[in-house]
Amino acid sequence: MKDKIYKVNKVSEPILELTGHTISTHYSTLNTVTDFISPWDNTPIEPIVFKAFYDTHYFYFSFQVKDNEVYTELEDNTNASINKSDRVELFFRENYNLTPYYCLEIDSKARLMDFKALPKQNFNFDWNWDKTEIEIKSFTAKNEFFVEGKISLKSLADLNILKQDHLGKYMEVGLYRAKYILNNQNKRTPIWITWVNPNCPTPDFHNSSSFGVFRFSE
Repeated sequence: MKDKIYKVNKVSEPILELTGHTISTHYSTLNTVTDFISPWDNTPIEPIVFKAFYDTHYFYFSFQVKDNEVYTELEDNTNASINKSDRVELFFRENYNLTPYYCLEIDSKARLMDFKALPKQNFNFDWNWDKTEIEIKSFTAKNEFFVEGKISLKSLADLNILKQDHLGKYMEVGLYRAKYILNNQNKRTPIWITWVNPNCPTPDFHNSSSFGVFRFSE
């Protein structure tokens, strides 16, 4: 199966301060990802728009998520609470074998659950992205929320995520969303949404077939 490819354009002018919806508001000409699907659920998916670009020092990204009822578990600020909340996710892999890969899961309050992983969902929550190399913001409006961030190109290269081949610089990335809804038992259960269909019988983003390719243009 041919990889899905997203073209990451370079932006030369200075980025405005991140507010949660700066990229969605001020960078309307960027390439977008909108073809998100839920292979395991027939519930209609509300629109999701992903955008990204880069400059000399940073990779920038943005999710705009339509949602009439954003659910956020605010019992505390632990990973367990984020894990029970509506969120967007980016995974970056070093290689096809996922040895290792890195996960960023972000809810509508800009709370970040970041961890390093190995195959078979072997998660290392003791690892975190260097907070001097990453910034996350969010913004909630009527019937939608925004998440945006920037990650230093240096940190992506140091982790061997940002690589180069004969076509130029690239990364292998997964884009996802978890949407919690009330089931018939009045309990919240997730709908799992993905950019790339991993073609597995049950929801699982933690495998190589759920990743696409981000190609950096000059």
